[in-house]
Amino acid sequence: MPQTGRITAVTVLSFVLVATGTGCAEEEKKAAPKLPQQFCWNAFDRDDVQPILPTGDRLTEDTESFSFTDRNRAVSCLIHVNGNTAFSAHARFHDIEEIIEWSSFDRLKPDPIRIGKKAIVWETGAITYFPCKAAANSGPSTAKYLELNIYTSAAQVKNQRETLPDLLKQFTAFAQKELKCA
Repeated sequence: MPQTGRITAVTVLSFVLVATGTGCAEEEKKAAPKLPQQFCWNAFDRDDVQPILPTGDRLTEDTESFSFTDRNRAVSCLIHVNGNTAFSAHARFHDIEEIIEWSSFDRLKPDPIRIGKKAIVWETGAITYFPCKAAANSGPSTAKYLELNIYTSAAQVKNQRETLPDLLKQFTAFAQKELKCA
């Protein structure tokens, strides 16, 4: 009998160790896929975006060229994790300031932030606009305002409302430099 007890104890211990090891392996898989060093026009710091990505196995990027014409006034960059949009950045030129309207964001209880002419942030996004008469060959010839927005997935990531203003600042600085806003 004592021999059977030892075999049972060793067997149970083996199952516990295997289960514990399997649990650790599963936890390791529950990380966000690594962003490439350069993504989304190289407008953002990878170390700032990486923590707000949801967990998953594969990451893909769909980015349009950061160039504008009178016909093409908007560009976007989409980062997908497991096929779902996890992070996106959009830029759109407007001719008239009055058409920039954000009342649809009121239900998200946004906070005003000091970026550009006007900006707001909420749990999963941030938006700003500012005057930008782009230099020749860098934007639409008649546009006067550039609107930038960032959206993140609704993954339960802490402090996105605190992280997003810095990302919006990075995006704004990039756009102003890239487009030579006057």
